[in-house]
Amino acid sequence: MSKSPTISFIGAGNMASTIIGGMLDNGYKAGEIWVSAPDDEHLQGLRKRFGICVTTDNRYCAQQSDIVVLAVKPQVMASVCEDIAAVVRNTRPLMVSIAAGLTADTIDGWLGGGVPMVRVMPNTPSLVGKGAAGLFANSRVSEQQKNDVTAIFDSVGSANWVQQEEQLHAVTALSGSGPAYFFLMLEALEEAATNAGMAAETARELAIQTMAGAAEMAARSDLEPAQLKRNVMSPGGTTEQAVNTFEQGGLRELVQKAYSAAYTRSQEMAKELAGK
Repeated sequence: MSKSPTISFIGAGNMASTIIGGMLDNGYKAGEIWVSAPDDEHLQGLRKRFGICVTTDNRYCAQQSDIVVLAVKPQVMASVCEDIAAVVRNTRPLMVSIAAGLTADTIDGWLGGGVPMVRVMPNTPSLVGKGAAGLFANSRVSEQQKNDVTAIFDSVGSANWVQQEEQLHAVTALSGSGPAYFFLMLEALEEAATNAGMAAETARELAIQTMAGAAEMAARSDLEPAQLKRNVMSPGGTTEQAVNTFEQGGLRELVQKAYSAAYTRSQEMAKELAGK
């Protein structure tokens, strides 16, 4: 970006704080970032930590910036949007929602309509700068605005755009819920190793480092995961025996079933929220 836009966060939870920290680490100016929340004590802690501008007034916060990030829980989104709607109609900022389940049209309606809107599905590894966010923009968002939002979420990992909003359910089932899938594998590997007599601390360290190393290899390689897997396997060796056991046990089918369950639940939750 030739010039960083000013940015306001309505809501000051963990994800907002994480994004702010990543932005500052990537060259954004603290004086161009505003945050609002009801808890002034918490806000003052953020001000001291980051040097950003804070206020308990959502409307005043929204009025300050080119981009307004809605970082509140879905259950309170309607009241927050209705509170700042008049300001948004007057200043016409880009609105960015990181609330799961609420559609762009629903939020746009609460804001009075005709608003440029981006929906983002971030995930918890954003907390360590390794996030994977899925993003959708409505037709009123410009290319420059998309670039601005990409830069924000690249500061805590990677930003990946989808063309249809419905695809955010697929994002939720993959990267949104995905960290828990890998934690489950870590848990299972640690348990298997300790059952074989390994110290739990050693098992955990080896499992974590192995997963991190495999992820880094996949990220750096042009090879497909299937080929990377074959490269570890020797005919008749230990890896082949383990992988064959996974395949024969229906791992692929189980992963598909789990993914489909998360995808379906994401759709159901969106309908439940829309009904409120």
